[in-house]
Amino acid sequence: MEYRQLTREEIDILESRGCKAQDWDLVTVKPGFDPIFVRNTSFYGEVRIGVFTKEIEVSKGFVKHCGIKNTTLRNVTLGDDCLIENIGNFINNYTIGDECYISNVNTIETTEGATFGEGNLISVLNEVGDGNVMLFDGLTSQLAAFMVNHYRDKQLIKIILDLIRKEVEASVPERGTIGNRVKVINTGEITNTHINDDCEVNGACRLSDCSIKSIPEASVYIGSGVICENSIIYDGSSILNSVKLENCFVGEACKITNGFAAENSIFFANSFMSNGEACAAFCGPFSASHHKSSLLIGGMFSFYNAGSSTNFSNHAYKMGPMHYGVLERGVKTASGAYILMPAKIGTFSVCFGKLMYHPDTRNLPFSYLIAYSDTMYLNPARNLTTVGLYRDIRKWPKRDKRPSSGQKSIVNFDWLSPFSAGEILEGKKVLERLRKASGERVSNYNYHEYVIKADHLRMGIELYDMALRIYMGAVLKRHKLELPKSPIGTGKWNDLAGLLLPETEENRLIDDIKNGEIIDIYDILDRFNEIHQNYSEYRWTWTYRLILDYYGLETLTEEDAKIIHDNYIIARRKWISEIRKDAEKEYTLGDVDKEVLDNFLSQLDKEMEFENENKFE
Repeated sequence: MEYRQLTREEIDILESRGCKAQDWDLVTVKPGFDPIFVRNTSFYGEVRIGVFTKEIEVSKGFVKHCGIKNTTLRNVTLGDDCLIENIGNFINNYTIGDECYISNVNTIETTEGATFGEGNLISVLNEVGDGNVMLFDGLTSQLAAFMVNHYRDKQLIKIILDLIRKEVEASVPERGTIGNRVKVINTGEITNTHINDDCEVNGACRLSDCSIKSIPEASVYIGSGVICENSIIYDGSSILNSVKLENCFVGEACKITNGFAAENSIFFANSFMSNGEACAAFCGPFSASHHKSSLLIGGMFSFYNAGSSTNFSNHAYKMGPMHYGVLERGVKTASGAYILMPAKIGTFSVCFGKLMYHPDTRNLPFSYLIAYSDTMYLNPARNLTTVGLYRDIRKWPKRDKRPSSGQKSIVNFDWLSPFSAGEILEGKKVLERLRKASGERVSNYNYHEYVIKADHLRMGIELYDMALRIYMGAVLKRHKLELPKSPIGTGKWNDLAGLLLPETEENRLIDDIKNGEIIDIYDILDRFNEIHQNYSEYRWTWTYRLILDYYGLETLTEEDAKIIHDNYIIARRKWISEIRKDAEKEYTLGDVDKEVLDNFLSQLDKEMEFENENKFE
C-alpha cells in the first residue's frame, strides 16, 4: 500500500498534541491514518506510519488503543495497529511490523555495518583456537558437527565458510526489523537485532547484534535481566532470568535460564541450561546442565546431563521422577559408578574432582568404570540392562518440544543403530580376544590399565550378544526380506550430532564440496536431510551384512529370518528380565516407593506387545 503525505490539518493536530518533526514532508502515512492517536512524539528523517484501528492487549485482560506516545522516531517504518509508548531515548533505523507492542524501552537502533549476529565466526571445543563454526540463519547441529569434526581440512572449511558468507551477504537486511505481533517491554537496549514474528522481549538488559528467530508454531521469549550479544536464538527457545550469552547459537526449543553464562558455545534441539557456565561448548540435542558448579568447556555433548562437582550424570537414578540420562557420552553417575557409552572420543570419569579422559575404553560401550583405591575396574556392557537406559530409550522422543515444521536439526532416536551396534560388535570382539589371550581359568583380565573381573567379562560378552540379537531382530521386523538395493551403508557409521550416517556418505559429501558440486550452503543441509531420509535403506544394507556374518550365512532366507526372530524374542525377554531385576534390586535398597516399583513393572509387563509390532526397539 502506498503512503501519502500528511495534510496541513493533520500536522496541526499532531503539533497540538505535543508532536514535532525535523521535516514534516518526510513523514508519510497510510490512508486511514488518524493523528488523534499520536502524541508527544518527535520525528526525524523518513518516517512511515500505518493506521491505528484496533485495541491491543498489553497484559491479560488489559487492552489499550493502538497509537504512538512519548516517543522519538528516526528513519522508522511502522506497521498497522501498533502501540509504541514511553521510549526513553529513540527508535532509529528500524522496520516494525503490524500489531506490535513496544513500551518502556530505552533504545532500539540499527547502526552502520550491522550483521545481526550472522557471519560471526566462533571457536568451539578450543576456547583459544581459530574459529571453526560460523553462525548464520541456517545452522544446524549436523552442519556445526561437520565443521568441527573436519576443521583440520583447511580447504573444506574455507569453502564452507565462503558459502555461508555468500548466504549472509545475500540475506542480511539493511536495517533492523521487528516482525508482526512482537512484544518488547521494560527493556534497556536493542541494537542491531532482528526479531521475528510473535516473539516477546520482557525485561531484558541488552540485545546487541542478534537475530531472534521464530515460526508461527514456536515463538521466542527473552526474559528479565538477559544480556545477549553476537548471537542467534531459534524457534521455540526461551532465555530467562539474567542469562548472559556472547557469541552463541541457541537452536530450536532450548531453554537457558537462572543466570547461566555462555560464550562461544552452541546449543541445539531441546537443550536445557541453568545456573552454570559454558565456554567453547558444543551442546548437541538434549544436552542439559542444572547446577551452579557445572562448567561445560571445550567438550562435545549430546543426550547428556551435566551434574554438580564430581557428579556428571544422574543416569543411575533409576525410577525416581527427576531422572536424566545419557545415550552417547560416558560420564560419572550419582551412585559413584561410571557409564561408558558409544562415543567417538572415549570415556570420561572423575578423579580428585576433575573430569578425566579415558580414550582406551571407547571400544567397550554401555559399561561401568568404578574406582577402588588406585585400581580402576571395568564392568563391560552392564548399563545395557539398567532401568536408567530403559527409561532413556522411551523418554527422549516424548521430550522433543519442536513442532514438526520447525525441526531443522536432525535427531535420530534409535538407541540400537548401525552406529551403536557397530560399537557393541567391536566391544564383544575385544572381550573375546581378551578371554582367548588369557584363557578362562583366571580371576581377572587386564585391559590397558583397567581390571575386568572374570564373571564380568563373561557377562559382558553375553550382554553384547543379547543386544546384537535384539538389534538384528528389530531391523528384520521393519524391513522387507530382500537383498539390499544399494551398497551404501556397509562399513563404519558416524554420528553427526543426531544424524546417524555411513562414513562413506560423509566422505562423499566432503569430496562433492571440494570438487565444486556443492555451490550453496543449503545444498549441504539438503544432503544431510537426504541421508536421513534414506536411513532405513542404509541401515538394512549394514544389518544384512551383519546377519550373514553373525550367523555364517551365504544368503538370508525365510527360514533364517524365523530363527533370527526367535532369537530376538529370547534376547529381548532376557533384556526385560534383567531390567526387572535391576528395578527390584533398587526397591530392596529403599531408594523408591512400592507404588513407583509397581508402576514400572507394569510397564515391563506390557513389553511383549512390542515383540510383534513394527516399532524399533
